[in-house]
Amino acid sequence: MAGYFETERLPMIYVTLKLAHVLAIIVWIGGMVFAHFFLRPAVMSLEVPERVRVMHEVLRRFFNAVSVAVLVTLATGLWMIGRVAKQVVQSGGSFSMPLSWTLMASFGILMMLIFAHIRFALFKRLSRAVQAADWAAGAAALASIRTWVAVNLGLGVLIVVIVTLLV
Repeated sequence: MAGYFETERLPMIYVTLKLAHVLAIIVWIGGMVFAHFFLRPAVMSLEVPERVRVMHEVLRRFFNAVSVAVLVTLATGLWMIGRVAKQVVQSGGSFSMPLSWTLMASFGILMMLIFAHIRFALFKRLSRAVQAADWAAGAAALASIRTWVAVNLGLGVLIVVIVTLLV
């Protein structure tokens, strides 16, 4: 597989999809950094009802963007792996995913599953609380979201470290 990258010029579609892959990840991880370290501390000065409403609206927009980023990341990642595997097999070799790719894909899928839990369970709980003006339930939902976002952020940073050090 290393020969493929060293001797062949990468097709433009591969380069384009890799760029889309990286940009989607930047949106996802960058958004988590912004929300966790900058937005949340800034809204702590607001009264609980206003804080919960603001965070709900921001997270609604962010989660819509992350939903697109997840789909782009998954589709482009699978396509790139498949493209390289096909090229290696067609040239008479056998394809075995590098350890860094295996770890990246495994942790990435775990991040996607965690995001699905955040988006479809925890955020739904937050939305119901905002609609019912149940600010205590809304604050509790935000605390759960914050915890899982921190886990996903840690996994995202771990993936970046792994790929940077092992590639």
